[in-house]
Amino acid sequence: MSNLSIQGGLTSFASELFKENEDVKEKGNSFGALLRSKVEEVNQMKLDADKAVEKVELGNSGSIHEAMIALEKADISFRTMLQVRNRILEAYQEVMRMQV
Repeated sequence: MSNLSIQGGLTSFASELFKENEDVKEKGNSFGALLRSKVEEVNQMKLDADKAVEKVELGNSGSIHEAMIALEKADISFRTMLQVRNRILEAYQEVMRMQV
């Protein structure tokens, strides 16, 4: 996978995250709650991928193609979440380095 496609995926994920943050603010929830829900979504994708692989291993009408697609979705979403986390930490560290 090229760096450009990862960057584009990260940009769209971040824009979606901030768009949803506006919706969350209107409902009175916090940005932390939004991040928590996104982490839960990524975890659910991982669990779904694990179930798809288990179906293939046990021969319970599982398709290798579906398992591979589920694994790739989980992998991409995890990498994107990791990049978002890194960017948030970098922004936090930058703010902490500012002189008041």
